[in-house]
Parts: sequence; structure tokens; C-alpha cells
Amino acid sequence: MIQKSMTLTPDGALAFGGADVRALAAKYGTPLYILDENRLRENMRGYLTAMRAAFGPGALPTYASKALCFKVIYRILAEEGLGADVVSGGELYTALKAGFPMEKVFFHGDHKADWEIELALDSGVGCFMADSEFELENIERICAARGTRARVILRLTPGIDSHTFAAVNTGKVDVQFGRPLETGQALSFVKTALSLAHIDLAGYHCHIGSQIFTEGPFFLAAEKMLAFVKQAKDETGFEPECLDLGGGFGVRYVESDPVIDIPACIAVLGEKVKKLCAQYGLKTPDIIMEPGRSIVADAGMTLYSAGAVKHIDGHRTYVIVDGGMSDNPRYALYRSAYTVYNASRMTAEADMKCTIAGRCCESGALIQENVVIPAPERGDLIAVGVTGAYNYSMASNYNRLTRLPIVMVKDGADRLAVRRETLDDLIRCDMDE
Repeated sequence: MIQKSMTLTPDGALAFGGADVRALAAKYGTPLYILDENRLRENMRGYLTAMRAAFGPGALPTYASKALCFKVIYRILAEEGLGADVVSGGELYTALKAGFPMEKVFFHGDHKADWEIELALDSGVGCFMADSEFELENIERICAARGTRARVILRLTPGIDSHTFAAVNTGKVDVQFGRPLETGQALSFVKTALSLAHIDLAGYHCHIGSQIFTEGPFFLAAEKMLAFVKQAKDETGFEPECLDLGGGFGVRYVESDPVIDIPACIAVLGEKVKKLCAQYGLKTPDIIMEPGRSIVADAGMTLYSAGAVKHIDGHRTYVIVDGGMSDNPRYALYRSAYTVYNASRMTAEADMKCTIAGRCCESGALIQENVVIPAPERGDLIAVGVTGAYNYSMASNYNRLTRLPIVMVKDGADRLAVRRETLDDLIRCDMDE
């Protein structure tokens, strides 16, 4: 069992966050997302403590909302002292309605509509992460019309291949995010920002990818970014108050994934940053990082009910469950690996190799292939581990399926954080004529 939140009941079933998953399924139905609040808080505190120790009191982890966004998580973030990054008006609005301190919100994204910029200004968002000159000039125009100013950090691309999956590798030169260092466009970007009357330039940002299991790529990012800080200071006189090194530390989905000590990686990264700043004659900026997956992924699990077991002679065995691609599209999109359990029979012999298939009407709508679990009977609970990130946030109503609830567990107690969608929710936006 690769998650700290997992234990066994006395009769050999799965417990998560101290709660018997059979009782949760009986109370809330399946499919069902479960999130362990203790593990969530432990991960948040780990980042805050490690970053403050490595970089100083001005360091701030800002949770990447795209990993998992709902009101309760912002309230927990606020209690734990973290910031939040948002990439849309919807994420911003959720944080606002949750009562999250908006001065600790960083508004990311490579396209911000005018209404989103205006909502951010009205809400008192702490900082815009500007992606291009076009966006800078648009923020300038809106601020000028309002007679106000905007604090801005510029997104730059350092030209680093983090050797992760192509769809989550965001640090290369040829990518839709930010402005590249090596073409000279990053320096031009800085000069544009400094020339605008209603823009307060605060610093620089980069993000090199996800599922990174060593500190090496972050070292390269720090080297390139701080060399650029020196270059830009020499040419413009501007020295940033903050530097955002992004997110991307990996999490273990299966036993073969590497083990990573994130606080230790942050500690050695802190030494590297301080050494580079001293080498370049720079003051050490306040360091921001953007953990998302590594905060919520291993705090989460998804429960399904087995509906059928189908043997295809000479081929494979399918276990059909009551959810799938609509609540976890990552296998269909990326062939992402997950660990699967028969949560009703955790101590039974794992004697059946099978493919876990969902109910969506697509041959590729699978959850995982070639897993070995105790042979399930109809109604057994099938648990998929480490689903706290990019499951609920990427869920859809494909096949007109309702989206799942989120149940928070803490020391065995449970509470509903997001209710299950109803059939009426599915047609709420439909017009009669």
C-alpha cells in the first residue's frame, strides 16, 4: 500500500483516513472521491516548513488550484498559511467565495479574458502572472481606465527539458507558455513591463514540468533564471523582489515510481539559490513554488463498485465498474499508471489479472490494464489510489454522467465537501426552446 492514509480493518477490508471504505460507500454511494484531511494538511505544512527553512521567511508555497479546486480546500489552505495560484475566473471565484485571502492569490494562465482581469482587480488579487506582451498591454489598458495599478510577475521559459511526459513538460522553448530566455524575447518582455505606467513589476516565474523526481531540473531552472536576473539587472537596473520556480515534484502512483524526499530537495535547492545569488551579486529574492499534485494526489482515493467480470477467452478479463473516464480521464489521455485494489478483500490472494474498465461508451475508456487483484464479486469495492489530483478537476459529464461527490475524512470521521451532482444538475443550463 503506497499511501500513508491506507490501513486495514480487522476483517481485512480497506480503511482510508481511519474510515472503513465500506461504510463510506454505503453512506454516500459509488463512485466516490475520498480525501484525507490529515494527509492534506501534512503535505501543506511540509512545503511551508521546508521552504521557510531553505529560503527564508518570505518564501511561500502557492497551491496549484488546477490539481483540485473546491471551496473547502481553500479554507484549509488559508488555515495552513499557503498561497494559491489560479488559472481561470472560475478558480478565482471559488477561492473568493471560500473566503480565501485574495492578496495571496496569484493569477496564472496564458489567456485571461477582460472580465477575468476585471474580476481579479475587483477582488484584490495579489499578483498577475503575465504570459505575454499582449496580456501586459491589456492589463495596462484596463488599469489605466480604472485609475489603478496591477502587481505583475512575468512568466519566462528557461529552455529546460525536464524529461517528463510531453503533455506536462512546460519548460521547453517551444511551448505556449511565457517568453523564452534564449531567443532574447524574455528581456524584451521585461523592458515592456517596466515601460508601462500602471504595471508594478515584482519578479519572474518559470515552470518546467510535472512528475519530476530529482532536484536536478530545478537546479538548472534556478541557474538559468538567476543568470537572467543578473543580465536583466545589468541592462535595466531592475532586480526582482520574488522568483517563482514553479511546481512539479513527483508523486508515487505505483510501487515502481521513485521515492522522493521533497523537503530534502527543497533544502539543497535553497543552498543552490543562495550560492548563485552570492555569485551574481544579487539579493536573494523571496522564493515562490507552486505545488499542486504533490499536495493533494496521495491524500485522495476513488471508490467504485464492481458491476461485472467478463472473461474473453484467449484474451483478457475485464472488471467493469460504475465510473471511469468521466471521473478519471488520465489513463485515456496519458496512459497514466495507478495502483488498484479490491477494497473489499484486501487480504485475499491476488489471483486475477484484469483490466479495469469504466462505463463510458468508448473502447479506450479504461482506468488501468494488467492489474492483479483478488477476484471480485459483483458489488465489491474497487479502489484506485493516489487520485487526489487531476481527477475531480478534470472530470466531465460525458455520456451525461453525474460528477462524483468528495468526502473528507479525518481520524475516521467523514463529512461531505462536494455533493454528488443530480440529474437535474445535468439539465440546469439547457434551454427549453
